[in-house]
Amino acid sequence: METNQKQYLWWQDGIIYQVYPRSYQDSNGDGIGDLRGVIERLDYLKWLGVRAVWLSPIYPSPMADFGYDISDYTGIWPTFGTMGDFDELLRLVHEAGMKLILDLVPNHSSDEHPWFIESRSSRNNPKRDWYIWKDAKSDGSPPNNWLSVFGGSAWQWDEKTGQYYYHAFLVKQPDLNWRNPEVEKAMHEVMRFWLDKGVDGFRVDAMWHMVKDAQWRDNPRNPDYQDWMGTYEQLLPVYSTDQPEMHGIVARMRKVLDEYDQRLMIAEIYLPVHKLVAYYGSHEKEAHLPFNFILITLAWDPRLIAAAIDEYEGALPAGDWPNWVFGNHDNPRITSRVGGQQSKVAAVLLLTLRGTPTMYYGDEIGMRDVPIPANEVKDPQGLNMPGKNLSRDPERTPMQWDGSDNAGFSAGDPWLRIDRTYHRRNVQVQSTDVYSFLRLYKQLIGLRQQEPSLMVGAYRPVFSDKQMIAYIREAEGHPAFLIVLNLSHRPCYFTPASIRFTGVILIDTLPEQEQVSVRDSIDLFGDEGMVIKLDAWEGAS
Repeated sequence: METNQKQYLWWQDGIIYQVYPRSYQDSNGDGIGDLRGVIERLDYLKWLGVRAVWLSPIYPSPMADFGYDISDYTGIWPTFGTMGDFDELLRLVHEAGMKLILDLVPNHSSDEHPWFIESRSSRNNPKRDWYIWKDAKSDGSPPNNWLSVFGGSAWQWDEKTGQYYYHAFLVKQPDLNWRNPEVEKAMHEVMRFWLDKGVDGFRVDAMWHMVKDAQWRDNPRNPDYQDWMGTYEQLLPVYSTDQPEMHGIVARMRKVLDEYDQRLMIAEIYLPVHKLVAYYGSHEKEAHLPFNFILITLAWDPRLIAAAIDEYEGALPAGDWPNWVFGNHDNPRITSRVGGQQSKVAAVLLLTLRGTPTMYYGDEIGMRDVPIPANEVKDPQGLNMPGKNLSRDPERTPMQWDGSDNAGFSAGDPWLRIDRTYHRRNVQVQSTDVYSFLRLYKQLIGLRQQEPSLMVGAYRPVFSDKQMIAYIREAEGHPAFLIVLNLSHRPCYFTPASIRFTGVILIDTLPEQEQVSVRDSIDLFGDEGMVIKLDAWEGAS
């Protein structure tokens, strides 16, 4: 790979950072984060070294699903601020040398969106076919057995017009009919509205849900379903998601983006690798980055992870760019999944693999899922399926900035509880602590952005076993780096027969090891991960 000659795009050599606006910074004391709060924290994001800020939805909404139920695709929810606040945020993000990515939610709207209000007003309304309406079966039951992600049937009976409408998520989130060209045209205009303002791209929500089977066939039973799972998982969604027509729709969305200079499309797609990579496109260009959730969904086992990395690298279409994600607003935080010390090892993995890393706010200080009592649960997924511990509230709690009241997030009562340990787990404390999460992230980001081998270099697997993973990142004409990660709590010993090397440990989850020279073998403590700058090496072909 001739990285010294090739020009890389901003989403290839930079880091994306997800901000959940409700929980990032409250500027007016109402307990809910807002756009002016994000503005207040831009200096921090610039200091951290991220390249792009991705905002979860900021549009007007009844907030049944906290912004993923949109009633106006081209406005700002008043609690978050005004369009003037957004314009200022966009300007300041650009002045800081960063990019701004918005969430686009094209699969469904709110039932309070004017489109749906028209659609349900009568069977012959011009917008009736903008949503998915079907007759009941002869016995009055729903058209098929499809289930809602949030529990129960995905079909809601409408008494006034005598038909069911389809909602893959909440009853208040009716699915748009993407087989209707008018819907597609309208959503393209939504995209152009924000692109004309200067937004740098979109993360497209629930993309694999957007087209459904034209025959409306029943989904098959899931033979692996267990009681602790969400009720949605009782069926395999083979007819309600990931239909072949989806690729043409994504390609046409991509053409809208390509009308503008260097605009990015990220696709939210929870699918196996061989299906995921199809969303890069083959005959036509589709998503720039179909989100790769391997490291969210896979067990924390080095053999499984090493094999999954190799599978993903091998499946990527020629010329397309990889990406990696450890956390988001829909999944437990990495620190709560693998533990505090292992989440530092995970940080080294995320920021040294080939491809674009996406960080979730607060992971850089080791934020954990916060227990939310049953009477305080706000997330509809948790409310609709009580007793299964499926609420997403625990990973959405307010950012912990300092040791002041409410962790510096708000002068009012926060909308969700804050981690009771925030006095010692916050940005202010960790910014001067050489042993902290934040110090490690800051080091990793800085080194990655300085070294072409780590930023855009090739990935070369070296070794994996039941405890560890090792690989090399290399770019022609630049120093190579060996990454060795102990994914267990016990000591392990890196003594590979396939490689000889000398180098210096530049970054270690145990900082006492930094600047230590190594040769041919390394003894690792439990929960230790390191980045070694190689002076010389041979092997691992």
